[in-house]
Amino acid sequence: MRFSALKKYIDLKLILLLAGFYALFDLVFIARYAYLRSSFPKEVMEPWFDFLVFNILIDFLVVVTYMSLIAISTKRFLHKNYSWVRIIIIHTVFSILIGLIIRLIFDLFSIITGQIPLAEYQLAESLHRFMYVIHLNFLIYFAMVFIIYTYYYVKQVKEAEKQRGMLETQLVNTRMKMLSSQLQPHFLFNTLNSIAVLADVDKEKAKDTIADLSGFLREILYSKDENEITLEKELRTLEYYLNILNVRFSDHLTIVRDIDDSLLQKKVPALLLQPLIENSIKHGYSYDHTDLKITISVKAKEPWLVIKVANNGKAIASKHEELLENGVGLVNINDRLKNLYHNDYFFEISNTAEGEGGVETVIRIPLH
Repeated sequence: MRFSALKKYIDLKLILLLAGFYALFDLVFIARYAYLRSSFPKEVMEPWFDFLVFNILIDFLVVVTYMSLIAISTKRFLHKNYSWVRIIIIHTVFSILIGLIIRLIFDLFSIITGQIPLAEYQLAESLHRFMYVIHLNFLIYFAMVFIIYTYYYVKQVKEAEKQRGMLETQLVNTRMKMLSSQLQPHFLFNTLNSIAVLADVDKEKAKDTIADLSGFLREILYSKDENEITLEKELRTLEYYLNILNVRFSDHLTIVRDIDDSLLQKKVPALLLQPLIENSIKHGYSYDHTDLKITISVKAKEPWLVIKVANNGKAIASKHEELLENGVGLVNINDRLKNLYHNDYFFEISNTAEGEGGVETVIRIPLH
């Protein structure tokens, strides 16, 4: 694994936490050794220098380095979604290996420094020392593994709470922006003027328009703060808006729905379609395109739910990235998609195939 790929699995705070835990263990170990020295003849006890260097310093460096590698591996285990049985088996093997590694490093250091002549080295004696503390190595290892998993669990919980807070904030902001920018005063004034005209010409239609405006505002203001809703509920909210648009634009706007009814219970981001429709109307009309046809399509293409909003109006000169930089509503949509699905989505605005004219907005989200 290259260092650049390895770097994303390294968490300095976790490594410092592990080092702090083992340092605390070493302090208890030193206090125990000091007590034993006061209770037993110094001749049978290891000198302080040897104890601090071999049993504390070298042991500390080896264990912390080893556990740092385990922390990196554990993060990969979590990303790979390994089963708990597999993870426990792996950690059990690693808990045995750490004792062997420490024992071999001490033996090698003793041979290099001449404390144990190579000819006198006995593997059986080294194995005996390893087995003497195997239970302690096991407990220390799994105590540190517990710290690692607790650390990542708490971190994931905090990130999930932070992400949920961001989604809730964005949803509230979306509703407010729909009232302050997407539902600008001219929209309400035009709608109310249309109602006033209809009151003299077609009272029943005027009543229906008032009901649509009331229903649309009610869905925005008083619905639950849900980040995802069923497609059926999203289309119901959209229907109020489309009815109002039909009154405003009369015969100059045609809405075509191509919805797969089997997808009505699938989840979609709340308040997704309305800003797409408004964007299509805003940029679709021109002096050369006074009659606009908008097609709303929702289909399944495993593993995606594909949402398309297309018009036959004016083509766009800007690229998708430039539109996201300048369009508040589009930026909001993209941010919410990213927070909901991370990188597991597709969002693009482009001109339709050459010769057909118009603009198409395509969104692909996981089908669930």
